[in-house]
Amino acid sequence: MNRRAPTLALDPLATPSAAELTLPLEALRRGLPVGLPSETLYAIAARAEALTPAARGAWAARGAEPRWTWLVRANAQLERLPQRSQLVARLVERYWPGPLTLLVPGAVAGLEAAEENGWTALRRPASGAAQAVLQACDFDVLSADAGVRDAPSLDQRFGAELACVLDSGPTQLGEPAVVLAVGPGRFELVRPGILDLNALRAAAGLRIGFVCTGNTCRSPMAEGLARALLAQRLGVAPARIGEFGFSVSSMGVHAAFGAPASSHSVSVLAERGIDLSEHSSQPATPDLLARLDRVYALTRSHLEALQHVLPPGRARHCALLDPSNRDIADPIGGPRSEYAAVAAQISSALERRAQEWV
Repeated sequence: MNRRAPTLALDPLATPSAAELTLPLEALRRGLPVGLPSETLYAIAARAEALTPAARGAWAARGAEPRWTWLVRANAQLERLPQRSQLVARLVERYWPGPLTLLVPGAVAGLEAAEENGWTALRRPASGAAQAVLQACDFDVLSADAGVRDAPSLDQRFGAELACVLDSGPTQLGEPAVVLAVGPGRFELVRPGILDLNALRAAAGLRIGFVCTGNTCRSPMAEGLARALLAQRLGVAPARIGEFGFSVSSMGVHAAFGAPASSHSVSVLAERGIDLSEHSSQPATPDLLARLDRVYALTRSHLEALQHVLPPGRARHCALLDPSNRDIADPIGGPRSEYAAVAAQISSALERRAQEWV
């Protein structure tokens, strides 16, 4: 077959040399598109500034995927996003580089071509060739899937429009990247694929637990307040936080099974629209604690008790709820006003902790 674009044959198991990258880098720098392999499919890659609306429309008319994706060269570049999300940070820590494209709310300055309907697409590919190109660029690169898994097919479809094609052989996966939208009110698998939705949720969210003494006053209030706060920050009803991979529970270091929340705890949280009437106490067992990602003790004595319950070195996910290292006072036996004060103290601590969650 007569190729219509200069093709650079690369060793798929080796990092491309500086000499091998000279042609594609010069083309991208000049605003010319190149054919780039990834672990999913081959793509059209171009300098962000060159992708005018007319250019994007022309590529879509030729059969390239209409949505353009920002190719991230390092996770630290996420600091450029207009909204910083801990869910996104945990997802990229787990899945990047790899076949996961994220849609996040807002537009990044200079990357408007990757924004569509208020959402920006971004991905960090695992392909050695793609990574080498991105690391060598001092400008932003965007890509659109070409729908093919080898360089000859790419050249046949788009070669006449490309400055060159990097050929590292057939792609490893041979299917498009999974596309996941993550933002307020939305955790949606826009394009399914090799990654499981439940696994993505587990990576994005957190299993959070609160521990006091009997699990009838402080920790149930912390559980209810935390669930409401998460729902507010995620932009969903409390019953939907599981869609984002979050769960919230509470327990006590000296709790029995099945005790209800104290009447004042129920009353104080009811004023905030939070229902504790169905609460049932449970003890803080090693098995239950080990299944949680974050465990917050209401006092230092509770934290010490957790450290004794868990095996050595296994309590690293346990911390005092109040980041200022202050105990949450025990209102048991006190008037309702003391429960209201404790709820306010817990709420204040949760507001600061939630910055680590969402």
